[in-house]
Amino acid sequence: MGIFSRFFNKRTNQQAPIKNTVPEEKKTIRKAFGVYCHAHHNTAGKALCPKCNALLMTVMTKIQRCPYGITKPLCHICDTPCFGQKQTLEFRKIMKGSQKRMFFRHPIMFVKQKMKEWGFAYMKQKQGQKK
Repeated sequence: MGIFSRFFNKRTNQQAPIKNTVPEEKKTIRKAFGVYCHAHHNTAGKALCPKCNALLMTVMTKIQRCPYGITKPLCHICDTPCFGQKQTLEFRKIMKGSQKRMFFRHPIMFVKQKMKEWGFAYMKQKQGQKK
């Protein structure tokens, strides 16, 4: 058993551990809300306007209760959103409205989010082809 054994002698019966995506999703949503609110509602620092803050708290609560569990899809592209129709539309508007600014303020987070979106779109496409 040398140093290379862990690279070349892969065990086929082991599965990759399930990754909890919820904390990263929460962090991204908080940043996106901050970017959007600062640009559209003239807030500064960590403070958000009351409307954005209320929606953010609702979203954070609902993420914890997501029926998909820890392997949930991204909230803003989910087919079965956890919150009401009005709040879902407002949430998606905020996420879409903050994309351009997120690219310049948090580029690594933006790229990771886009890669996940493309991955979910690819999975949906593959699932549609199997049927």
